Amino acid sequence: HNRDPHTQKGSQLKEMGRRPAKCYRYCKNKPYPKSRFCRGVPDSKIRIYDVGSKRVGVDVFPYCAHVISCEREQICSEAIEAARINLNKYLVKHAGKDSFHIRIRVHPYHVLRINKMLSCAGADRLQTGMRGAFGKPQGKVARVNIGQVILSVRVRDQHEGHAIEALRRSKFKFPGRQLIIVSKKWGF
Repeated sequence: HNRDPHTQKGSQLKEMGRRPAKCYRYCKNKPYPKSRFCRGVPDSKIRIYDVGSKRVGVDVFPYCAHVISCEREQICSEAIEAARINLNKYLVKHAGKDSFHIRIRVHPYHVLRINKMLSCAGADRLQTGMRGAFGKPQGKVARVNIGQVILSVRVRDQHEGHAIEALRRSKFKFPGRQLIIVSKKWGF
């Protein structure tokens, strides 16, 4: 006898999923940061911007590589967090736990808005259409310019192939085009 509440026919209300990145990819509006006028903003998904051996000197990790944006766009905090997790997992597995330092170089400050439309049955009396269409805060994004560094990794010289591969994999989490650039300098 199946008592799972999700499979019963009585629950017709569906929760809407997240909108795809194409809805919020372009920098259309002015920056809209969290402030005393813009309240009730959900927290950013990314909280940790430095991963790995942060305090190690530049002479220990001389090899440095960056992911650089080729477009002016907005990258949501969920995508940045997914890229950070992906990068961290790959480097822990292939280079070792304390043999790298990752830094996320963009911070999501711009608040996204959504004009919620009700899509359940009996919503005709509640719907206002485009009346009062200024949306409620939904999430946060980082605004990125052309040539801006998104992620940076520094490792020992023998792990340079792993660092490049880890950055290549983390690029798939972002919309738009990115380049991987090897720095001529030591450190970030």
